[in-house]
Amino acid sequence: MSVAGTYDTVTKSPMGDQKGTFTVVDGGDGTFTGSMAGAMGSMDVEDGKIDGNALTWKMNMTVPMPMTLECEATVDGDALTGNVNAGAFGAMPLTGTRT
Repeated sequence: MSVAGTYDTVTKSPMGDQKGTFTVVDGGDGTFTGSMAGAMGSMDVEDGKIDGNALTWKMNMTVPMPMTLECEATVDGDALTGNVNAGAFGAMPLTGTRT
């Protein structure tokens, strides 16, 4: 099954649960593009890679402070689980369900 799709996500951050919509567009060559949109705005996927059902990508956050987030997740059916690594703030659990 393809990892492409739209996922309703929750990231457990130090500021509480951050809900978002994560879009994965499979490039067909082991890469993907997309975005994460939530209450604090939208971030584009950068350097998105697909390895089987595993995703890795980066996003540049601007609110509440500029920071590069390094992300990884695994898709199992319609479920997405992983982590968002926010530098000094550490890893924040990420979960999602394909819509």
